[in-house]
Amino acid sequence: MKLRLNYRLIFLLLLLAGFGVQEVAVEFRPSFLRDDAHLFAYVGNTAEGTITAIDLVKLSPVATVPVGPGPTGIRAHPSRKEIWGLSSAGGYAWILDVRTDQVVARIPVGAAPYALDFSPDGSRAYVASSGSNTVVAIDCATRKIVARGRAGRRPWIARVSPNGKLLLVSNRDDSTVSLLDAASLASLGVVAVAPHPEQIAILPDNRKAFVTSGTSEEISVLDLSRKKLLANLSLGGTPDDLILKPDGGELYIPSSNAHGLLIVNTLTNEVGDFLLLGMSPSAGILSTDSQVLYISDSATGHVVPVAIADRQTAPAILVGRAPLTCRLTPGDDILLVVDTASSDLAVIRAKTLSLITIIPVGSRPRDLAIKFF
Repeated sequence: MKLRLNYRLIFLLLLLAGFGVQEVAVEFRPSFLRDDAHLFAYVGNTAEGTITAIDLVKLSPVATVPVGPGPTGIRAHPSRKEIWGLSSAGGYAWILDVRTDQVVARIPVGAAPYALDFSPDGSRAYVASSGSNTVVAIDCATRKIVARGRAGRRPWIARVSPNGKLLLVSNRDDSTVSLLDAASLASLGVVAVAPHPEQIAILPDNRKAFVTSGTSEEISVLDLSRKKLLANLSLGGTPDDLILKPDGGELYIPSSNAHGLLIVNTLTNEVGDFLLLGMSPSAGILSTDSQVLYISDSATGHVVPVAIADRQTAPAILVGRAPLTCRLTPGDDILLVVDTASSDLAVIRAKTLSLITIIPVGSRPRDLAIKFF
């Protein structure tokens, strides 16, 4: 009788454990995900020239794909089942088919490309090549270059306006921004800005653009309708990232040497607020509803959640040694954080601000894209 009771007890414990595992799986499963859908993260490993594909439902890597030396500019195509990126050392754009985890195209774009952008309808991709001082437009369906244009010296990044009509290119060595027609890549003008411009944010109404300086504590404000500089704003800290609120009302700028977050009012072109955050806040991501901004601190190994409405911070989340790039999954269920020093990806439950797991990736990871398909 005693032996039978023990078997029954073991069976009951196993049954309860099974239910518990099922409940945990449901808890961590993104709320929007259908049974036949897939949610993957793609991490670029700069030291290896590879992409690590991670199943975010199973929370495990499924493939490591060689894409070429110096992978950068990794983006999920907005409508096609593809991940696009660049080989900065190889001088080409590559396209990864997410259904097969195979590179299906390599498109020469010029020497030393670093970033790409898609047109609002996803029909084109734009790439500036800093080694050849050129810009190309790629037809995403045919994977052919359909237009070429000239930029200034060492163009850093190309950004297309929300209406799809204008392309802005930051030229580091000229300290200018080139304005190009997005269809033909014909020059529409050149605007002098703060030294060594890098990142660009364009307001939803297409009227203004904000451009960070790579070597000074400034951000330039451009009037796009008149194609002129409005102001070079003094920030009081280096701009390490540029995060635009979806309604265009505010810009959030993590600054490592200011140890905090600078907030720019885009209507008045003024630094309207500053929050002290930590040792070296470097990058961030804003939730879809614009309620929470997640900032990575590369010196302390933390991610700091910031409530936008009242400018209050929640307790920091320890994620690794040198976290950098942050991304949220659709629905904002999961926050992903790439750690450049420990070569892994932290997976955080956004609702509870709790660390779910840490997933190893390749060496010196940096860029990150998320694809739901």
